[in-house]
Amino acid sequence: MPTVTKFASESVCAGHPDKIADRISDAILDTCLSQDPQARTAVEVLVANNRVVLAGEITTTATVDFEAITREHIAALGYTEPSWGFHHESPIENYIHAQSPEISLGVDDHGAGDQGMMFGYACRDTPQLMPLPITLAHALTQAIDKARESGALPYLRPDGKAQVVVSYEGSKPIAVEHVTIAISHREDVQTKQIRNDIYIQIITPVLKQYGYAIEQKNTIINGTGLWYIPGPKTDAGLTGRKIVVDGYGGFARVGGGAFSGKDPSKVDRSGAYAARYIAKNIVAAGLADEAEVALAYYIGAKEPVMLTINTFGSSKKSDAELQQFAQKILVPSVKNIVTALDLRRPIYTQTSAYGHFGKEGLPWERIVASA
Repeated sequence: MPTVTKFASESVCAGHPDKIADRISDAILDTCLSQDPQARTAVEVLVANNRVVLAGEITTTATVDFEAITREHIAALGYTEPSWGFHHESPIENYIHAQSPEISLGVDDHGAGDQGMMFGYACRDTPQLMPLPITLAHALTQAIDKARESGALPYLRPDGKAQVVVSYEGSKPIAVEHVTIAISHREDVQTKQIRNDIYIQIITPVLKQYGYAIEQKNTIINGTGLWYIPGPKTDAGLTGRKIVVDGYGGFARVGGGAFSGKDPSKVDRSGAYAARYIAKNIVAAGLADEAEVALAYYIGAKEPVMLTINTFGSSKKSDAELQQFAQKILVPSVKNIVTALDLRRPIYTQTSAYGHFGKEGLPWERIVASA
């Protein structure tokens, strides 16, 4: 009889401090790419108590109003209340400068903008070919944000988290064991109402969408009872700090670099997208039930120095056939990844919340018609 195990993943709302930073970084990237598809960016953002700090490197012909972009997206995330200690009119410090000429030497010749390893993963847990725990966690945080934005739960404030524990029998998910939600809210709303509303309007319908259910006694909603002040006054945020949330929720390995704020010459980002594309298509084609693809590059490398495929014993084909399939659908040179997946477009702000994988319409999520 297969062993029953448990696995937990978490996600965070779009107004979480780390995600505010990711949103600003990717909005600046998209602004650059919309005017200059060859722009190179590596934008880092710190958000703290009544302060925003922009840093990193940009080489572009685009005209970018960094302050206006930053304020626009902070407001769009719901931070317009000065009493929260962080809002769209908080002071901004800008330390963005031009890219290092040493790095440019390699990138100019279609080489990788950095060294590192990247991982892509796919499995049959969900229609998105993503692990169930992180898929549910993302769905919960997205539902929380929608309930706040639509006014369905008007007392919510723009910061929160969700964690989901799933039990597995062998490699098959069989039940949702536990759900934890933490969400900021108005002072005049009672904890009991919040817990009932979140259970009935958020947790129950999200789990039902994926064919699961959970009793309210197996949920924790605002375990400490109160959370009034959202955002960076309570907890500072940094670009790229949520790399596990951005990836597979810990279900698969993560590479050495974050994604947000980086243009496609940075293989931290484009290599991870290529690895997901290959892994997803292996599973979608029925060649394996589970696949993890690993890539590695060095600065200036045009081709990866490593491409490995692990199917955890689920493969229906030989290793050689899997490698052949991978090379057929996507040659993972830096130039070809960027060209084949059409990555020099302003498509990245949408990835700054609820993960980079499993979303319809993104080029690395495309399933090839045949291979």
